[in-house]
Amino acid sequence: MVNTQTPEHVVVIGAGMVGLSTAWYLQERGVKVTIVDREGVAAGSSWGNAGWLTPALTLPLSEPSVLTYGLKTMFDPASPLYIPLSAKPSLIRFLLGFARHCTPGKWREAMAVFSEIGATGLDAFDELAEGSSITKSAHTTSKMQASDGSDAGSVALATGMSEKTKPAEPFLTGFKNLKDRDALLHEFEGIRASGGKVEFDLLSADEIRSMEPTLGDGVKAGVQIHDQRFINPPKFMDSLADSVLARGAQIVTDFDVVDIREHANGVEVIDAQGRIQHADSVVIASGAWLGQLAKKFGVKRVVQAGRGYSFTVLPEVMPTHPIYFPSQRVACTPLGDRFRVAGTMEFRDADHPLEPKRIEAIVAAASPLFTGINWEDRQEEWVGSRPCTTDGLPLIGATRSSRVHVAGGHGMWGVALGPLTGKMLAASITGESVPAIMRHFNPLR
Repeated sequence: MVNTQTPEHVVVIGAGMVGLSTAWYLQERGVKVTIVDREGVAAGSSWGNAGWLTPALTLPLSEPSVLTYGLKTMFDPASPLYIPLSAKPSLIRFLLGFARHCTPGKWREAMAVFSEIGATGLDAFDELAEGSSITKSAHTTSKMQASDGSDAGSVALATGMSEKTKPAEPFLTGFKNLKDRDALLHEFEGIRASGGKVEFDLLSADEIRSMEPTLGDGVKAGVQIHDQRFINPPKFMDSLADSVLARGAQIVTDFDVVDIREHANGVEVIDAQGRIQHADSVVIASGAWLGQLAKKFGVKRVVQAGRGYSFTVLPEVMPTHPIYFPSQRVACTPLGDRFRVAGTMEFRDADHPLEPKRIEAIVAAASPLFTGINWEDRQEEWVGSRPCTTDGLPLIGATRSSRVHVAGGHGMWGVALGPLTGKMLAASITGESVPAIMRHFNPLR
């Protein structure tokens, strides 16, 4: 069914970074928005992730060495990449498709796409923080009304976000040996060869430990990367939700969508209790659960949950920089009063309970690299399902129906690319021109 008119009301399924960002940019274009989520704001992978906004490390998951490494370790519960032996047929399909993309040629193709994104992902974060990305005249024609009856467009001009991005100057990476460091430098060469930009300096063991005294003797070398950023994910997500609400949106929680029905005048979004949200169009931004709703509208790509784990600790000396250990796949981020430690890629069902062994695996990998941390005193143990595609590229745009749109499949980079995704999709939904890079993300590919 073809819809040629700009929608006045859109339901967004999913209150994570991608869904809320899409809602924000739709509001910028005068569209009324209702966000529904089966739990609440940032209930999925947007809450417990490392919060990195790092163009230099936004790389395709299908790196050739991942396949080689994975074949050796993927059935070991202690490894950074883990696949349960009782894999479902859908997971096997995903793994076969993923393996086909773990070649140098396919990786270079995907890397060229990420290089094309460049810093535009960070630019979108700046627009969120400033509170407006379009001209005032567009707001004055808005048909939205704020809760007090005033023009929501004028509210949007005055409403920025209380929580901002933070500069990671520098962003640190640590290594147990020079061979591991050289592997990252090889990836940087690939970024530059694909047209990307990365600025970095090498650090000795003494230099990186002087910058972060909590690093232990197990760290033998380092690299400092410039022009990167990070966020405090829980605070940032709450701030983004507050901004969207202040601009006139409604967020409906405990709304577990089970079906979308299209009719001549719009769509019906139906939850497990039979409740219905009516709108002109819908955006499916439900993360690892995206495929369940999008399949009937022609989206055939498998969206597999790649589950990540995290927890927080209290070091004797709180780090001030994000720190990454590429060989161990351990990502660490200072969140003010606590230190988040995250890692692993676990391919299994999105709703599977947290596996304590995966937390223990992160501790085993990280503990030799730090000093002054009581690893038994862990708080906020968490698991979240990142939506992964076989080719490592997200799904952004209209489906077979011009009323049904999807935004997801970013793998580990849903937070970093969420605002840019929302900006591109909102432009597409409202009939504006979209960046050329969006051609790579066709949901029907």
